[in-house]
Amino acid sequence: MTNDLRATGQLSRDALTVLQPGFEGTTAPDWLLRQIADGLGAVGLFGRNITTPEQLTALNAQLRAERDDLLIAIDEESGDVTRLEVVEGSSFPGNYALGTVDDTGLTRDVAHALGRRLAACGVDLNWAPSADVNANPDNPVIGVRSFGADAGLTARHTVAYVHGLQAAGVAACVKHFPGHGDTNVDSHHAMPRIDVGLDTLHARDLLPFRESIAAGAKAVMSAHILVPVLDADRPATLSPRILTGLLREELGFDGLIVTDGMEMQAIAAVYGIERGSVLALAAGADAICVGGGLADEATVLALRDAIVAAVRDGDLPEERLADAAARVRALADWTRRARGADAEPGAEMQEGTALGIRAGATAGANDVGLVAARRAVQITPGEEPYEPVTEPPYVVTFSPEANIAVGDETPWGVAGELTALVPGTLTATHTDVPVEAAGDLAGEVLAAAADRRIVAVVRDVHRHPWMATALDAVLAARPDTVVVEMGLNRAEPKGALHIATHGAARVCGRAAAEVITGAKSAGD
Repeated sequence: MTNDLRATGQLSRDALTVLQPGFEGTTAPDWLLRQIADGLGAVGLFGRNITTPEQLTALNAQLRAERDDLLIAIDEESGDVTRLEVVEGSSFPGNYALGTVDDTGLTRDVAHALGRRLAACGVDLNWAPSADVNANPDNPVIGVRSFGADAGLTARHTVAYVHGLQAAGVAACVKHFPGHGDTNVDSHHAMPRIDVGLDTLHARDLLPFRESIAAGAKAVMSAHILVPVLDADRPATLSPRILTGLLREELGFDGLIVTDGMEMQAIAAVYGIERGSVLALAAGADAICVGGGLADEATVLALRDAIVAAVRDGDLPEERLADAAARVRALADWTRRARGADAEPGAEMQEGTALGIRAGATAGANDVGLVAARRAVQITPGEEPYEPVTEPPYVVTFSPEANIAVGDETPWGVAGELTALVPGTLTATHTDVPVEAAGDLAGEVLAAAADRRIVAVVRDVHRHPWMATALDAVLAARPDTVVVEMGLNRAEPKGALHIATHGAARVCGRAAAEVITGAKSAGD
């Protein structure tokens, strides 16, 4: 009986160790502290948990007071997907902007600055960067989260990002394996499918993962996508062929395999999160992320009990669970050393120097982020000479519905930054309308603008017919309109001045506003 109780206790601790749940609130709820004490291996942070750096630091100290080897993870890609600055927008441009500049030293510096900020707040695992090659320009969920559509470019910047982040002592988690770029479905809503041959998969989608694994990435996140050439029956997150056969054995990855959020409909609607989590562990995953939409004790306990029952029933080998828990603890041990518990003084600086991070480059995180955003701006003049805006303009933002990864809490655009430079600026935002109503929408914009210069802000205009129709109608009546594209720069440049920022972070808006007002010009 005693041995059975001890075995059950160990199974329960291992089952808790492999979970990475989210939670509500800016302080740790009592239930979370109880579960950490009982063996919960990690927590995931989102925008709902963060107000200021000081608050986040205090929250993480509260969590670590329960157990120092807790992994504290965050979904901080920067750019469009930010949790640190969910209320105001990111101080760093995202991957598409960095890939557009194509300076791996700059990408390293940006990632290192972000890593230092995360480490200072007590975060030690970042579910980033996205290593997806955005081969489908109509992809509804990746887009500017990718470094680009070229595999080689994406690979070298993924490696640079991993180096920069981990030199700051924060583990990188390269995602979404084996590549979410060539999809036209958002896995938050349904199951995407990629129908390509093995040659394409290896040359394109797997290249950034292969190179980042060789560069020492500490973690890889699986994708909830079906890739029939690899496994015709199960999505990557649940596939032994993909997680064990391809990622572990063929690519030689020995770090932590983390699942994407198990509450996403690609898994939850088909398998349920409990069965899906068991299948993921059996397939080779080590850590179960359930942070985005589920954040309560009942979920954590249900997952713990489902994992223990699966071991008891023979559906999940006990050795597999023990191996997964050991990998979680190994990464926690690395992060403790990286935080300085056992590291030699100066180790971080020595590692950063060895990776080519410039001395002083990350002294001001805001500075390197704005420098990168400015460098990413692409300007296309219209037929007539452009006169910078000096009088208060009318800024109209045509806003598509935000995908779940980005969320609708974070502001984007140029209105706020332009208002700061030109007080008295008027602004308006219009969201999806039927394409047949786009003409009326343009009329409304023109009437509201009156004689003010119009600045039209769009995001992925190539994917939204209503947006393109409304923009064209505004330009037909007011050819002096400035157009700012803050998503994928795929449509033909239009307007008296066309500014492509290659992302919608706050610093991207600032860089565009500087061009509009003449405060900065291309190349500055």
